[in-house]
Amino acid sequence: MIITWQGHSCFKIQDKVGPDGLTLVTDPYDKKVGLKAPNFEADIVSVSHDHFDHNNVSSLRGNPFVIDRAGEYDVKGVLVEGADSYHDEKEGKERGKNIMYRFLLDEINVSHLGDLGHPLSNGQLEKLAGTDILLIPVGGNYTIDAKQAVSVISQIQPRIIIPMHYKTKDLKVDIDGVDKFIKELGIKPTEEEKLKINKKDLPSEDMELVILKY
Repeated sequence: MIITWQGHSCFKIQDKVGPDGLTLVTDPYDKKVGLKAPNFEADIVSVSHDHFDHNNVSSLRGNPFVIDRAGEYDVKGVLVEGADSYHDEKEGKERGKNIMYRFLLDEINVSHLGDLGHPLSNGQLEKLAGTDILLIPVGGNYTIDAKQAVSVISQIQPRIIIPMHYKTKDLKVDIDGVDKFIKELGIKPTEEEKLKINKKDLPSEDMELVILKY
């Protein structure tokens, strides 16, 4: 599996590179966020909620299968579980609903929490059971912040953590950078251009923190 961060909450997740490979894209954003909108071929696209910095499906090429609601899906051999949650701590009264996704691809479970705004219930945790790699917002203001993200990580217990939805160069969204989260979590991170990993290479004991470069 190859995971490449496209900035903000958008990732390109591939089972392999080349014409035979499958490409899954999460939360494509509009260029209004200050970053160049993702513009490449996709087979599957997930949308956590209907805000311009997460739902720009039209920027992608190809004819992707779009998943934008909770439920179970089997698309081109990828098993997807979408779970309802909220964009805030007041059951969506401030910012609406949010969908978290767990993808089983290449024998690895990858969970993308979208713009999660609250701790997880037992029912929500069940939907994310077995998460190997967790893509989690950490920038606060519109989502859980660094401290809340650490709490959610302790609920899910993934093997690898990849933060997202934090301040980067040119991003016009008012959120914190990633340093506060790194300090709060207390795990020394590794920095990668992209994460290339097989099931057998997943850490078996200690959690790992991977900072993907944009």
